[in-house]
Amino acid sequence: MKRAGSGPGGRAWAPSLAARWFAPCAPLALSLAALIVPVGEGRCAPAAQQATHQATAGSAGEALYQQGILSSGEPLEAMHDGGVHLQGAAAACMNCHRRSGLGSKEGNSSIPPITWRYLVEPRAQNPEEVDLPYVPGMRAEREPYTDATIARAIREGIDSEGKPLSSLMPQYALNDTDMQALIGYLKHLDRRRPPGITDTVLHFATIITPDADPVKRAGMLDVLTHYFADKNVFPLGAVPPLRSSRKMMFMVNRRWELHVWELKGPPDTWREQLTRFLAQQPVFAVVSGIGGKNWAPVHDFCEQEALPCLFPNVEVPVEADHDFYSVYFSKGVLLESGLIAARIVEEAGAKEAGAPTHVWQVYRAGDNGERGAQALATALKAHGIAVSEHALAPGESVAHAMQGIPRPDVLVLWLRPPDVAALARIPPATHTVFMSGLMGGLDSIPLPANWRDVTRLAYPFDLPEGRRVRVDYAFGWFSIRQIPMVAPQVQADTYLACGLLAETLSHMVDAFVRDYLVERIQDMLERRILTGYYPRLTLAPGQTFASKGGYIVRFAGPDHIKLVADGDWIVP
Repeated sequence: MKRAGSGPGGRAWAPSLAARWFAPCAPLALSLAALIVPVGEGRCAPAAQQATHQATAGSAGEALYQQGILSSGEPLEAMHDGGVHLQGAAAACMNCHRRSGLGSKEGNSSIPPITWRYLVEPRAQNPEEVDLPYVPGMRAEREPYTDATIARAIREGIDSEGKPLSSLMPQYALNDTDMQALIGYLKHLDRRRPPGITDTVLHFATIITPDADPVKRAGMLDVLTHYFADKNVFPLGAVPPLRSSRKMMFMVNRRWELHVWELKGPPDTWREQLTRFLAQQPVFAVVSGIGGKNWAPVHDFCEQEALPCLFPNVEVPVEADHDFYSVYFSKGVLLESGLIAARIVEEAGAKEAGAPTHVWQVYRAGDNGERGAQALATALKAHGIAVSEHALAPGESVAHAMQGIPRPDVLVLWLRPPDVAALARIPPATHTVFMSGLMGGLDSIPLPANWRDVTRLAYPFDLPEGRRVRVDYAFGWFSIRQIPMVAPQVQADTYLACGLLAETLSHMVDAFVRDYLVERIQDMLERRILTGYYPRLTLAPGQTFASKGGYIVRFAGPDHIKLVADGDWIVP
């Protein structure tokens, strides 16, 4: 961040820019921040309401820094230049300096790091003398801070040399107790020794649940092992060379080591197993991974251990407003339920008055389709649409579930390929059928010909012709390394996750902080061109899912084989 009066390239320290989500649009963001604060993807709550939530863990300094809550339980208050009053979570330091305290960079503006070692680093005569990992926005040419000058900066907006900080820096009304707690927290941010990092090795894990699809598991592991082998032969990979000698001084080409954590037994034993794995070999992050019907124990473990879990292959990810360390490419079947709901509601609204819509859902009891069906039922009932469900018991035929469904009604199927193929024994039950593409096999779905004319798929990816260029590189890489394409979408997602990790680490240089890893992925993701199966990926702070939408597709052509969009891209 720049000092008052400095040009676009000027930089200065500031302990908070409360509620400035994106540097290029600070004035608007500050005015909005006084009214709303982020509480999760696509959701906002009044700042005063958010400020009433007490910190669930950590010190008073952590609650102040992350949530804008004083030790008294009252909301933090600050005044921004121009008279904008900030309160509670809208005034929290984390909004701009991020959870890690290492700041961020947006366009030409840099939000500086404020962890203690960056604040107290002695003035350097030249950049090469600075004994700190490179972080955008760091300043080595000013006097180091002390407890007293940091307090003055927070309260009065005056830097360590007695000069005004940028007008973007709010001034905070903190008593001595809260100031001491906040400064203590800034010091605490520097006390975390990076786990899973040695002078020569970066340790990563991938997690596999016992009910994961064995074919997809094999395909994922094949990609991971080959990618790690390639990374160790070509440490910088395809990443452009670092131009700054300052950065290069800290860039150590560490070897990547992959640890496969295979879970066994029932889900209530997984946490103990994961704890044991992590104790035996600490890792910096979890990359990819694959789950079956229940990923929640893994998700919860990673959140509790502050362990980044990057883009696991799961059909039912965990939705939680305040979780940070687990990020996913999409909501899986939960996104599919949103796509189907949007289309059913739209078509119900186009019907003549007095023609009600009734929806029937069929899924295997205990499979992931049950979660999708529950989400769809909730969405449709909110629009007054009646929903009936049939959970197939073990051994029960799909044909049995179709009996008695009126043909004018809507049928939604959450089925795996064997059950989809079994539909060949019966004619379509209704004139309008929707189906989970993710569960059914996407482009390879074995849907019988007599069902294709009436069936549309939920498709939470780009269409085949739209994604061809974005997946060609990965598929070519698979071919060169003789990796069988047994599960193309899972393997493409795994390759994409590895690539994102490699690119992010190259930009982090040696600033190995788990929180910073997640933050850098959030910052970099939307600028990536090769996004695999997805037309666009973005992860703003507070978001968990990088791809937000999908298509409803139908089967076209005389043979009903080609998949085409049945309408525009939908973001539920």
